Amino acid sequence: MEALKTESSVNKGAELVRRCRAGDGAAWEEIVTTYSRRIFNLAYRFTSRVDSAEDLTQEVFVRIYKTLHQYDPKQGNLSNWLMRLARNLIIDDYRKRQRNPQNSMADDVDKHSFHLRAVGTSAQKEVERSELCNQVQEGIDKLPPDLRTCVILRDIEELTYKEIVEVLDIPEGTVKSRINRGRIELAKILRRMRVVQI
Repeated sequence: MEALKTESSVNKGAELVRRCRAGDGAAWEEIVTTYSRRIFNLAYRFTSRVDSAEDLTQEVFVRIYKTLHQYDPKQGNLSNWLMRLARNLIIDDYRKRQRNPQNSMADDVDKHSFHLRAVGTSAQKEVERSELCNQVQEGIDKLPPDLRTCVILRDIEELTYKEIVEVLDIPEGTVKSRINRGRIELAKILRRMRVVQI
């Protein structure tokens, strides 16, 4: 059953790419609509700024469009290929800048997306949740770049260790060590910021 689902996903992706390459604007629009939110969220985690994340997301889609001819359905489904390409480009951009992102508490990823209000959720709870998200992002921003990258890819993007090894081109032991050290350091930072209790 799972194999049929995967095969169907691969076939759908291959058909979308074929249509895009043939000049079908609706197929390209479907790709952008389907993946822009995930790519934006990843870019935001690495830039901590809505405007920078939007610019980076746009750059990623330009690169995706230019490299559609490189997509090979035999290598896996379109989603994995797109997200691997996006991660690599975003991480490359992050490494190039080699700076700590500016902390802008006014920039909030939740304001960029459609937000469905849960039944019974008070405005106070939403404010608290938004504030907590901002504080955690601020804590992540304070991590050293090598730890920050691994923590984002594992705990936010939920990549497997193997996928992180492929994206960063470092040994699995190094990945696991950085994730562990990053989590410990983030916990210390959040305690100092009084986001979590000791």
